[in-house]
Amino acid sequence: MRRNPGKILHEVRFDASSGLALGGKSAYYGSVDATPLFVVVLGSVSRWGFAKETIAALLPNADRALDWIRDYGDRDGDGFVEYERLNDQGLINQGWKDSWDGINFADGRIAEPPLALCEVQAYVHGAYMARAWVGYDAGDLDLAADLRDRAARLKRRFNEQFWLPDKGYYAVALDRDKRPVDACASNMGHCLWFGLIDEDKAPLVAARLMSPEMFSGWGVRTLATDMRAYNPASYHNGSVWPHDNALIAAGLMRYGFVEQAQWIATSLLEAAEYSGGRLPELFCGFSREKFNGPVPYPAACSPQAWAATTPILLVTSLMRYDAHISLGGLWLNPALPALYGDLHISNAPMGTGRITVDIQGSTSTVHGLPDGIELHRGQRPWITELIEQARLRPQN
Repeated sequence: MRRNPGKILHEVRFDASSGLALGGKSAYYGSVDATPLFVVVLGSVSRWGFAKETIAALLPNADRALDWIRDYGDRDGDGFVEYERLNDQGLINQGWKDSWDGINFADGRIAEPPLALCEVQAYVHGAYMARAWVGYDAGDLDLAADLRDRAARLKRRFNEQFWLPDKGYYAVALDRDKRPVDACASNMGHCLWFGLIDEDKAPLVAARLMSPEMFSGWGVRTLATDMRAYNPASYHNGSVWPHDNALIAAGLMRYGFVEQAQWIATSLLEAAEYSGGRLPELFCGFSREKFNGPVPYPAACSPQAWAATTPILLVTSLMRYDAHISLGGLWLNPALPALYGDLHISNAPMGTGRITVDIQGSTSTVHGLPDGIELHRGQRPWITELIEQARLRPQN
């Protein structure tokens, strides 16, 4: 991708269909979120102490990805990453809701690109913070502080331009004219996950996500029932996606909305019982009060990778399970509902070793911690705190 160096691709196809689907090419780059998420994943893997040689080899690619965000992703220099397809064969929408009608206004009008999605700004914020972690661990405090500051500027701009004070939630996007796309959608839950939402606005967001218009009883809908484009049997305009809900639940836990996160997790695990214990890619957004079980979406993939990882993220989020190996710490502060019973996890990777975790109520024990790793209760320190502490430390 010489025209956009550093961008992470959307998909690769090797079969005969690639000629039709990708214009004769095997790789397609029509995804605006894969690039920041690549940096996020690399930072997370680094923080957990895995694959040091691989991370070192990929770090230049992560830096090129950040260059792409700055030089190409932000098309007009307004501080936000936007997308617009380059030809009539590409995807119209290039976020995770990539159906042609997936981004719309409250009155049902289709939003015109270039579009700056709210959750993409959260992923960019996460990419800055993830790379800051790696810089901090390597002793590059200047880089870590610079990226922390970039993230802070993005957060300030985001809360100024995406927040809809008269509605009490965030716009799903800014359209080509920089107007807030005012549909109430699940996307803003991803912004909780990465800490992009101001503390004073978080209770309103949590309340809206868990409102009858958004929460079906089986999970948070992709679009609220009082939006003109709402259709419970659509792909992205009223359906329930398990992976979407897992990210929302993780974000709710981050901001301290434990009961709401428990509610989402329990509802999804109950929904899985209707499909042989396996969550599908998505299901319809009909209310739980109207049907005995979640209504299947006819073309949903099952198994599907996003959905397969959902129970893991739900449970680990409720465990408040986190680590920073270079700090010598594992953090665990479980908030699992009593109806889940006892939890036993064995052979879980931790740095260079494997651990066993047992949870009974709010009590947890861990066996097999590698040397130098200590178990902590509560919240892992944030990178902003660590950088500030490092700045205040006396210099030799």
